[in-house]
Amino acid sequence: MAVGGLGPTIGPVVVLLGAAVIAVPLFRRLGLGSVLGYFAAGALVGPSVLGLFTDPDTILHFAELGVVMFLFIIGLELRPQKLWALRAQIFGLGLAQVSLAIALLSLAGAAVFAFPPVTAFIAGAGFVLSSTAVIMSTLQERKEIASPEGQKSVSILLFEDLLIVPLLAVVAFLSPVGQGSGGLSAVALALAGLAALLVTGYWLLGPFFALLARARAREVLSAGALLVVLGAALLMEAVGLSMAMGAFLAGVLLSGSSYRHQIESDIEPFKGLLMGLFFLAVGMSLNLAVVAAEWPLLLAMLLVYVLVKAVAIYATARAFGGTNLAALRRTVMFAQGGEFAFVLYTAAVAGEVIDGRENAIFSTVVILSMAITPLILIAADRLLRDPGSTLDGVEPASKLGGQVLVIGFGRFGQIAVQVLLAWGAQVSVIDNNPNRIREAARFGYKVYFGDGMRLDILRSSGAAQAQVILICVDDRHAVNSIVEQVQHEFPNAAVLARSYDRGHSMELIRAGVDYEIRETAESALLMGAEGLRRLGWDEAAVAKALDDIRRRDVQRLAEQVQGDIMSGRDKMLTAPVPEPLTPVPPVPKGGS
Repeated sequence: MAVGGLGPTIGPVVVLLGAAVIAVPLFRRLGLGSVLGYFAAGALVGPSVLGLFTDPDTILHFAELGVVMFLFIIGLELRPQKLWALRAQIFGLGLAQVSLAIALLSLAGAAVFAFPPVTAFIAGAGFVLSSTAVIMSTLQERKEIASPEGQKSVSILLFEDLLIVPLLAVVAFLSPVGQGSGGLSAVALALAGLAALLVTGYWLLGPFFALLARARAREVLSAGALLVVLGAALLMEAVGLSMAMGAFLAGVLLSGSSYRHQIESDIEPFKGLLMGLFFLAVGMSLNLAVVAAEWPLLLAMLLVYVLVKAVAIYATARAFGGTNLAALRRTVMFAQGGEFAFVLYTAAVAGEVIDGRENAIFSTVVILSMAITPLILIAADRLLRDPGSTLDGVEPASKLGGQVLVIGFGRFGQIAVQVLLAWGAQVSVIDNNPNRIREAARFGYKVYFGDGMRLDILRSSGAAQAQVILICVDDRHAVNSIVEQVQHEFPNAAVLARSYDRGHSMELIRAGVDYEIRETAESALLMGAEGLRRLGWDEAAVAKALDDIRRRDVQRLAEQVQGDIMSGRDKMLTAPVPEPLTPVPPVPKGGS
């Protein structure tokens, strides 16, 4: 009875999961990427092909939670001070790109397709709103979110999210059914909602999570994180803003919290699953009947709109000082339409600014642009390579050997290698940056090209014969991945790893590495020691202070790893307050 009752509910879920697990690995194996796999799977099970789902709009609305979760996690990485520092890019670069693109797209709609001015503006304004889901997924896969170009992309997306409010107000003014008077009130309501969210987040979120942490139940903390994300998203949607904007702001407000890492780990699984569902829903929304009936217009609009928007993006990027290569890469990434276009077009239909046929055509053009973006990105990756990233003069890792394998030859790895070579150790070094390898060769170092995250590269680099493996890369995710593979495949080697911060150190200790060291810990200790010397402490007193700090640090780390520190805080402590040191009286220079 119970199973029968659940059948109608579980059945669609099984279909969606089945379509995803078949299509996504297949498309990735073909080199087409997971996003296009989701699109294809959605189109297959949607109303236009198999008809297993007849209401993709409902699924799409629910699946937007994936974008919401994504923006929340991005917000967790951006402290308010950093976001404030981006204000010039958000309201400078973002405003310039969007304004130019809307103007050019509106002109193209009127001149090329003979749309009435209002219709041309609505079509162009919707297409200018790039896909947050596609762009953020691409930036995350490439690990470029924190890079200067990645920050510019995030700034533009934030401005586009903010733009939905004035655009909806404009639609209300243009509406012939008496909605124009609500434009100013809509803007006022949006501002009031923003203020309410900022005030609530600033004053209440910290005490709220502190209260939940005292319950010592991780599921309660997870429920609280979901409540904050969804509550902020719901509030912003209620006042006319995007749900993604609300989630992003909630993340920013929590970015300075000691619970940030715990919240991020709790939200991460929901984000990935819902993002996949979002792409599936977009694929379902593709109306093949409209494509068949209007294909000449659709293809023409797709080509013209993508090219015109690309011109606007490239021109803006160069005007703001971007290099030719950076401008072309941003152009390729932003040239598609996005999910917020559906919101604008739906509002325009409700206000009778455009009709149902125009809505179907414009929405289909946006979906097609999102669907071809992965293919364009693949082609661009091959064509728009940095000349400095070629492998000319760089030897790939192959059949290497030695006592020590060093992975990563940045500023950290270079110092470690010098110590090893000074005492005659047999060392093999790999790095995945061709420029760095060529630069090392100028100073007499032989470094081979190889990605330490790949098991085949580790084997060809001599990991199986190495007695010691030093992991010196500056990417936390990469370090964890390499540690996992090395411990599983090469258990006889001692694993020495560079950690990013205290939380990362605890992750590596839990993973069972033989030795880990925080990249700035020893240099900071030496700086403090030099300060003591300048105050007149003798070497014995300085050595005692250093030994005391190191001993207590090791002790605290061990306690935290074992879970003795309050539940929910062990991953967040990056700079715990030390216990007071036993004072050591300074000895004047030259004294006994």
